[in-house]
Amino acid sequence: MFTHTLWLPLQECISLGSGEPNIPEYRSFVLYHNNSPRWSEVIKLPIPIDRFRGSHLRFEFRHCSTKDKGEKKLYGFAFTPLMREDGTTLSDESHELYVYKCDENTTFSNHALYLGLPCCKDDFNSCPNIPSSLIFQRSIKETFWISTQLSSTKLTQNVDLLALLKWKAHPDRVMDILGRLRHVSGEEIVKFLQDILDTLFSILDENTDKYGPLVFQSLVFIINLLRDSKYYHFRPVMDTYIQKHFAGALAYKELIRCLKWYMDRSAEVVRQDHIQEAMRALEYLFKFIIQSRILYSRATCGMEEEQFRTSIQELFQSIRFVLSLDSRNSETLIFTQAALLSSFPAIFDELLQMFTVQEVAEFVRGTLGSMPSTVHIGQSMDVVKLQSIARTVDSRLFSFPESRRILLPVVLHHIHLHLRQQKELLICSGILSSIFTIIKSSSLDTSVQEEVEMMVESLLDVLLQTLLSIMSKCQSQEAVRGQRCPQCTAEITGEYVSCLLSLLRQMTDIHFQHLMENFQSKDELKEFLLKILCVFRNLMKLSIFPRDWNIMRLLTSNIILTTAQQLAPALHKNFAETDFDFKVWNSYFSLAVLYINQPSLQLENLSPVKRKKILD
Repeated sequence: MFTHTLWLPLQECISLGSGEPNIPEYRSFVLYHNNSPRWSEVIKLPIPIDRFRGSHLRFEFRHCSTKDKGEKKLYGFAFTPLMREDGTTLSDESHELYVYKCDENTTFSNHALYLGLPCCKDDFNSCPNIPSSLIFQRSIKETFWISTQLSSTKLTQNVDLLALLKWKAHPDRVMDILGRLRHVSGEEIVKFLQDILDTLFSILDENTDKYGPLVFQSLVFIINLLRDSKYYHFRPVMDTYIQKHFAGALAYKELIRCLKWYMDRSAEVVRQDHIQEAMRALEYLFKFIIQSRILYSRATCGMEEEQFRTSIQELFQSIRFVLSLDSRNSETLIFTQAALLSSFPAIFDELLQMFTVQEVAEFVRGTLGSMPSTVHIGQSMDVVKLQSIARTVDSRLFSFPESRRILLPVVLHHIHLHLRQQKELLICSGILSSIFTIIKSSSLDTSVQEEVEMMVESLLDVLLQTLLSIMSKCQSQEAVRGQRCPQCTAEITGEYVSCLLSLLRQMTDIHFQHLMENFQSKDELKEFLLKILCVFRNLMKLSIFPRDWNIMRLLTSNIILTTAQQLAPALHKNFAETDFDFKVWNSYFSLAVLYINQPSLQLENLSPVKRKKILD
């Protein structure tokens, strides 16, 4: 029968599980007549960090006699250090340990007698010249297998990571150490995230000119690692580090310089992988930049404020430069611009810590304005551009009236271009819905009337044209196929009908008056009236909203009635008194007939409950 005992040269450092008291040694169960014993037991070793180096595990093997059950004769042992000479710990894998012969009288009081021996094959290869006259001889036929797994945020099994954390021990190898950070596994990086970041900024403080670019690349690598879904939940750890532990008060200067250098080279470099990585890391680079500047300003009572503002303005000039480049013949440049646009809205909140709302809005307006028109870029960039605009509209920055007044014109400009070309209609409708929601919630602000005025001038006509085009396609499909238009078309139609109704509902008498006054000729006015009356007639004919949406149908009817009343004076003045136009009046009265006969106004056809709800 065989058993083994696990020894540690520390007291009370072996745990059998949660709730169990720690013990100094562990005795396994006994295996009867088994020449290849397999214990498969799991134990935990909660070893203090300051005692880990120099500690080792010893496994003792005993023969248990069936005649004398109390007698367990020691006949062999195996051991392994917990930490290697280079400072790394025992790796997470299975280890084949050598078994050394011994007898019952062996005391192991002098650990040095066996610690100088190789514990495994790798250890033997590193010290082949071992004298044969040692007190313990290895059993050639026997080995002992163990499997280990480290759980620590202070100890590592990676040589490259250890070299980085202890870079001061090898100052001549810093460049190589920083370059090898990419070879460290993501699990090790997130486990030592704070220590690694502290080390990187310490190296940056040591020699900014020499190590700055490599530290920047390492920081970008770590930030992008946290974008991976596997490590995304470590982003709060990074946020906490930046807010509470980051101490690089001078780091912002080098981070801005490196970021600007990468952007300025985007027009020259063929391979732009490193530039794209920097663009994807934009959010957290700005978090570090702003927090670093806050720390510097706090320590120096606001010194070099003007230089900082100038450097940020120059950085935004580089951002606008990247977005303004013609990427039609460069797929690589398209990816760079897409990465920049995707990350751009995430930096607004950081900028608001150091700049006023108006200043940040001006930065953003200049950036969005630098993007080329739709006719110059491909469909994929159209989507990315609109998604960036959508995130801008949904951002906290856009909720401020003073910034919305600055940003709204450029947002409406890009939406107008897409609607005029009938591109990415669904994304555009989502942006418009967000804008109308914000305006509705801010309807008491005086600035909202100016915003509605901007939207009427920029969007009303193109909204009508878009709806006419969509409705025409829908009617054509219904006529050819003999069935309702596809779900996607119906969804887009509903979205744009809602946008049009929202805009008309926000318009006041003054808005309608300005709208009528802005037409340069009677022909322009006539064209507009025919468009809007045609859209209204189609709303009466087509089933845009489900039949049981009575409130929405009645709201639509109310908005159409109010709008028709607002248009009536202009229609009477221009097409009845001096120059009667049969086409306009026919369209107007056709709408009136459809309006009066629409099913949603036939209250006698509704159930008593719905009728009472509507009338009340």
